[in-house]
Amino acid sequence: MSDKKHHGPLGEKVDYPQEYDPSCLHPISRDAGRETLGLGGASSLPFSGVDIWNAYEVSWLTESGMPKVACAEFRFPADSPNIVESKSFKLYLNSFNQSRIKDVDALKRLLLADLSRATGADVEVEVYTPNVWAEVSRISLPVGECLDELDISPSSFLPAPELLQAVSGEVVSEKLYSNLLRSRCPVTSQPDWATVEIHYRGPKINRSQLLAYIVSFREHDEFHEHCVERIFSDLISRLQPESLTVYARYTRRGGLDINPWRSTDSSVVALNARGARQ
Repeated sequence: MSDKKHHGPLGEKVDYPQEYDPSCLHPISRDAGRETLGLGGASSLPFSGVDIWNAYEVSWLTESGMPKVACAEFRFPADSPNIVESKSFKLYLNSFNQSRIKDVDALKRLLLADLSRATGADVEVEVYTPNVWAEVSRISLPVGECLDELDISPSSFLPAPELLQAVSGEVVSEKLYSNLLRSRCPVTSQPDWATVEIHYRGPKINRSQLLAYIVSFREHDEFHEHCVERIFSDLISRLQPESLTVYARYTRRGGLDINPWRSTDSSVVALNARGARQ
């Protein structure tokens, strides 16, 4: 099987569907990415988490043929067997454009059923019509202290977990972030840009080395979700914090942004805090 075929329509020239077509959705198993990190199955993952997707180009027709538009939020649990390949998701959403749907509730039922079937888990869906956009689209700043003005001289642009070092055995609680995370799509090599937040309690991290580690993803080919799990796993392995949350907010492509959140604290609910670049 070729790599492109494995990843569905990603990297391929395709025709956009003219009518509702759930067969557009192309699931990709999470297992391959997790095997490279030494992570086991869903029952033994060292984190809880969710992938929050925001769609900004949702449209359909009423039964009388009147176009409607909306934004939507999708939450995929991190323990789902599959993720959905992003281009196939875009094709799927666009298949609604000329489809007649009774109302927003009917649209939401279709989205829930199709996406839950594709990922093998219960998905959460919210559809936001224009009358509530002002309430749900506010831009938020990342939480914590920014690392990006630190004076470093990066020497590696492939993930280098050996850069991660503790300053001392002093236990601290910190919230840090960087706008400099960049990785690449493993199929098309297109750049994926993100702001990453790292909240932890444990041995104090060398901040300059942490920033150099984040920058080291710059030429790394991996899906968004797997990049965040790699960062989480490297921090756990190298520094053994008491608690850890890693949250990346990626910029949108094709009307979709993807925001993986992983944490040792299963009681915390990830907020969908839209960044300035989203």
